[in-house]
Amino acid sequence: MEFGVTVGDDLDRLEKTAADFAFAEFGLGEALDVPGAIDDARLDNLLAERDQSLVVHLPFKQDVATPVPEINDAILAYQERLLDWAAARGARKAVLHATVRDPYDTGLRSTAADQLSRVVAAGEKRGVEIVVENVGHQPRGLQLSVLGDIADEVGLPVCFDVGHAYMEDGNEGIERFCKRHGDRISHLHVHDVRGRGDTHMPLGAGEVDGDPVARHLDGFDGTVAVEVFTDDVALLRDTAARAASWFGESGDATNC
Repeated sequence: MEFGVTVGDDLDRLEKTAADFAFAEFGLGEALDVPGAIDDARLDNLLAERDQSLVVHLPFKQDVATPVPEINDAILAYQERLLDWAAARGARKAVLHATVRDPYDTGLRSTAADQLSRVVAAGEKRGVEIVVENVGHQPRGLQLSVLGDIADEVGLPVCFDVGHAYMEDGNEGIERFCKRHGDRISHLHVHDVRGRGDTHMPLGAGEVDGDPVARHLDGFDGTVAVEVFTDDVALLRDTAARAASWFGESGDATNC
């Protein structure tokens, strides 16, 4: 198991907060010139200096599937262009939000499954594992149950975000997904949430229960990204340690 930290698209934040972690999860923003605007040399040097690996978060506002085949082909081409860049940087995984034009349109679900499979295959071709993230609490996010069924049906690796799952369906949602689809989870996003909507807080500050994760992901050997919106390294390290305790790990959870 390896622990990393999300840094958005901010190289300064990567430099400031990620040094103690085994990998950095770097976000590709929504700008039209992404990834052209990114300082590739600085990113590569920061990772090399610390012997860190790279995980990429693909743009989070882009739908994966629509009812229009030509648009879906363009979406795939866009993701392939970003994956070419990620592969050139040596990225090991790329996080993709499971978003569609209308997540409640049951007729679109087979299209969503096909599109997700196409992006996963594009990643495999480039040596980058695509991990599909649950965002069912968002207006265009596939519901947890739908994402789980698609993941099982077509063999999708999953980025399971415990905070997102809590926001969608409470700790019961975390329990159900981990119990039914835990074998699909390759990457975790860990942060805490309060019922009133506060999110991306350090673990222990909110209401997320890690026990279901511990029960159903016993022996988990994937990657864990701390997704707490702070530059306080002590808080980031503490969240990593708390997440490690779910799996019976103790001591320093970083640089594992």
